[in-house]
Amino acid sequence: MATAQAQTWWKPGVNTTWQWQLTGTVNTSYNVDVYDVDLFDTPTQTIAQLKAAGRKVVCYFSAGSSENWRSDFNRFQAADMGNALDGWDGERWLDTRSVNVRSIMLSRLDLAVSKGCDGVEPDNVDGYSNSTGFSLTSATQLDYNKYLANAAHGRGLAIALKNDVDQLSALEPYFDMAVNEQCNQYAECGGYSVFTSKGKPVFNAEYASKYRKNTSGARDKLCAAMATAKIRTLVLALDLDDSYRFSCF
Repeated sequence: MATAQAQTWWKPGVNTTWQWQLTGTVNTSYNVDVYDVDLFDTPTQTIAQLKAAGRKVVCYFSAGSSENWRSDFNRFQAADMGNALDGWDGERWLDTRSVNVRSIMLSRLDLAVSKGCDGVEPDNVDGYSNSTGFSLTSATQLDYNKYLANAAHGRGLAIALKNDVDQLSALEPYFDMAVNEQCNQYAECGGYSVFTSKGKPVFNAEYASKYRKNTSGARDKLCAAMATAKIRTLVLALDLDDSYRFSCF
């Protein structure tokens, strides 16, 4: 159970800088405020090293899908797992209404605490808008996402809202920051003003080759727009393996 002392947590600001690497050996050399790394695969020693260098560490895990390579995969019941995620081998959507699923996520939050993470980034928290195989709705999604946020805060962890752009306004009060993928490519960036207007950072990653190559000044335009919107944008390799990185500002 969370103690009274655990009710305070790190709250990043809108100008917080970041690095996102989920695969491979983490490159710890970037001069940024926050590292977003994989909860399971990142050694506790690496997290400690980052924190000793003055970085905050956000730990990524999937809260809406099972991944058959994770160490706790055997805790999921057959009834918890639905359709496969398109394009992601070994992943299946979860029934986020399941008591068992929610219990597993609490254990993952406890793991984040034990490894020294300052915050968490639960992914795939928009199952209701996908073909999951379950009767998930916007209401069940809001309930689950708020559940995760409250559980994180009860453990002294900050929490990022990953994508779920249709529920930004409803969920902003519960989350400390947002992480988005390709909001420029999919014209989704505008809604994030509900975060930036409250001084909460929005971390965005773009992968399109036109941004890497700066085709017809595409990257220059991207970075100018993101500076105006106060969205912290990186151009990264899709594998998030640090093989390519360009920071807009």
